[in-house]
This record gives sequence, C-alpha cells and structure tokens, in this order.
Amino acid sequence: MAPTTVSTSTPAATLADMPTFRPILPSDGPALVRFHEALSADAQRSRFFAVHPHLTATEVDRFSHVDHLDREAIIVTVGTEIIAVGRYDRIQPSNCAEVAFVTAEGHRGDGLATQLLARLAAAAQAVGIVEFVAQTLPENRRMLGVFTRSPFTTVTRFSGGVIEVSMLLTPTIGTDGTVRS
Repeated sequence: MAPTTVSTSTPAATLADMPTFRPILPSDGPALVRFHEALSADAQRSRFFAVHPHLTATEVDRFSHVDHLDREAIIVTVGTEIIAVGRYDRIQPSNCAEVAFVTAEGHRGDGLATQLLARLAAAAQAVGIVEFVAQTLPENRRMLGVFTRSPFTTVTRFSGGVIEVSMLLTPTIGTDGTVRS
C-alpha cells in the first residue's frame, strides 16, 4: 500500500479575498459602522485624535454621502467588509483639501493608505485640487511615512501637539528626470 501524501500548502487567495478599491456609496453606511466599531481605541485616536467608539447617524450620513468633487471617499473592501477608508474634503473656497485615512488593524502596513493616497490625489487633481493638507499625531509614524514617502513635495511642521502636513499634488521629479516613488 502506497503512503498517503498530505499537502500542507496554503490555498491560493481567491478573488473574494483580494482588496477592492472603490468610491463609497450611501448604501455603505452599515458596513462603515461595523468597520468603525471594530477599530481599536488606538486606531480611533489616530484618526479622530480621541477615542470615538461610535459614529453618530449624522457622521455616517456625512461620511457615506460624497459628491465626488469637493468631497471624495474611497473604501477598500474584502468581500462585503470595509478594511480601509481614505477621503478628502475641499477647504472652501480653495484648491486645497484635507485628506484622512483609517485602516483596520489587521491590514495596517499592507500599503492600503499609500494606494488610497494615490487614488485620492488623482481624483483631486481631476477636479482642480492641487494641495492636500492633513494633521496627524506625532506617534502615528506609519501615516507620516505614507505622506513623506509619497511622490509629492511634502512639508511637515509641529504645531499645537500635532504634525501638520502639506502635499503639493505634483510629483517630485528627481535629478535624473524620474518621478520619485
């Protein structure tokens, strides 16, 4: 009798396991609530500068209803669950917008915020926005890295206990003529 062979390899990821990037829809409100309520206190503090365990109905409405011009939000989903959100809100009346991100703990460090930044920048440039600004806590090193490693000219300064970031949405061109990535 031949010995039995047991495979210990991990099955390949299915398409349902792959992250999908898309604009948020009003119907995403319930998934947004589930996503937010699953965030750790640390993740909530990184995004809202305070522990914020529950979104209000007004916040859910505001966060899930965007005009895709002055306000944009892109979500990353796996299956039907949101694993990251990136958004911008134009500062009226200007060609500048505030940008923000939040990623589920199990996906931090996966590069989702970097990809969201690129997609949001492209959408913003298409509607005349030329600069993103953000505020982040000094200990949020990963988010600071997303900003400073972007291909955009980035200026940071410490003010009032937070780091203020400004990014011109034109890629930085290296001395060899290549876009810094």
